[in-house]
Amino acid sequence: MPDHVDHLLAQWAVERPDLDVSAMGVVGRLARVQRIVEAELRTTFAAHDLDASSFDVLATLRRNAAAGGLTPAALMRSAMVTSGAITQRLDRLEERGLVQRSPSDADRRSVLVQLTDAGRALVDETLPDHVATEERLLAGLDAERRELLASTLRSLLEHLGDEA
Repeated sequence: MPDHVDHLLAQWAVERPDLDVSAMGVVGRLARVQRIVEAELRTTFAAHDLDASSFDVLATLRRNAAAGGLTPAALMRSAMVTSGAITQRLDRLEERGLVQRSPSDADRRSVLVQLTDAGRALVDETLPDHVATEERLLAGLDAERRELLASTLRSLLEHLGDEA
């Protein structure tokens, strides 16, 4: 069944038959999926009084709980944002009592960011809804197609220089 992107590709085939616009089919669909996914996740996070960036920080700290906290630089690398953006996020989360910053025992010039009990509770409450939203978004794909899509996207990200 043709989708919106197929319609655009057909128009370009008429207007510019000299161009191979097949890449638009992939990139256009990725962009449309991204918009839909972001809107659904925004709704899920809003139900928990969070936004995506706040959840990202809280979830990163939760995944790294055994480390006893992360430096703002480590959080910045994980969230792929600027130092100013991570500082703003941390300020907001600290004001809400969800994270705390304390001097590092290893290096007094550095601080460690840790979840508070309230922060841990909020991320643990939000995570099942987040996973359920993602499951609902991918319900149209069976396990084999999910793995194929994940593998294909992993290869594309590697090609684009996205590192772990």
